[in-house]
Amino acid sequence: MAAEVKGRHNRWRTESSLDELAQLTLTAGATVVGRSVQRLERPKPAHYIGRGKVSELASLRHRLGYTTVIFDDELSPSQQRNLEDALKVKILDRTALILDIFAQHAHTREGALQVELAQHEYLLPRLAGQWSHLERLEGAIGTRGPGETQLETDRRLIRNKIRHLKQQLEEVRRHRALYRRRRARQGVPVVSLVGYTNAGKSSLMRALSGADVLVGDKLFATLDPVTRRVVLPHGGAFLLTDTVGFIQKLPTQLVAAFRATLEELAEASLLQHVVDITHPDAAEQAQTVEDTLAELGLADKSCVTVLNKADLLSGPDGRPIEGLECLGEARESLRYWRPDAVLTSAVKGWGVPELLGRIEAALGLAEERRASGARRSSLWP
Repeated sequence: MAAEVKGRHNRWRTESSLDELAQLTLTAGATVVGRSVQRLERPKPAHYIGRGKVSELASLRHRLGYTTVIFDDELSPSQQRNLEDALKVKILDRTALILDIFAQHAHTREGALQVELAQHEYLLPRLAGQWSHLERLEGAIGTRGPGETQLETDRRLIRNKIRHLKQQLEEVRRHRALYRRRRARQGVPVVSLVGYTNAGKSSLMRALSGADVLVGDKLFATLDPVTRRVVLPHGGAFLLTDTVGFIQKLPTQLVAAFRATLEELAEASLLQHVVDITHPDAAEQAQTVEDTLAELGLADKSCVTVLNKADLLSGPDGRPIEGLECLGEARESLRYWRPDAVLTSAVKGWGVPELLGRIEAALGLAEERRASGARRSSLWP
């Protein structure tokens, strides 16, 4: 379910955003039986959507047999409760759906801690709805007090859990910082893969390093960070780190919870931005990643853009290509919005030597800048 709000700036088309929501739903293990859109001047305070649309969705429940309605935007706790009362089914928003997917894919202790923290912070303001059944008993002896007591008890337990999780993640953060300092003393540069979810980052890591990492054609197949050593063409090496993929409307709870992981990006010598060039919304996805990096204070970080999945493109004759040279003039036109990008196919290995050369050159420039900065600083007492 999506609502187009008049005047709200969003580069994504509503249908594209709903397509992505459907893919997220499938990744979570559910089946999509329908979709609905409403255009609004502004979100409605009670149900987010209008009462007419609520009635329409209620009438569709018996025909479609749906058991859950998922909204493409984040709902307030009261909107979620009101919708569940009106539709008599489970209501989820985009944030809850993404959190559920992350919970399924977190396999390490660090990943599980990060997801659990985000889930608890999402749940805390929604606890009141768990005890709304007691409101209907208002005035009955012995009901009002225990209801409030139980609600406050649950809130206190969750706040304590959040505090404990933050302490554990702070330990993880300190451990990562120590590891980064030790790595820096060894002088090994770090390249971090960034990109929209399912852009092919893990496939590219496998192509560059030969590492046996999980590769899956689904959203958020990789959640826990992975680091592998890569040898450069003219000697030397660097460490390549695969991080969690970005997505539009990324829940703020996840950004905060994954602070320890995202700090890897700030410490990297170079970012490698992987774009699925075959996706119809490739430009929007790339801009979403750049906007997220800017929000993290990484807009000025050195970056190499990689246009991946070239093997899924068609040649001038409309037939599947057998190499990058088969693209002809179209090869250059693909870079019109990223002129300095490297075209690759991670699964075929196309463009990997050129990419390694570009990384080697970029790391060399980064090293020169660091050395120059060190020389300049040494002139001052």
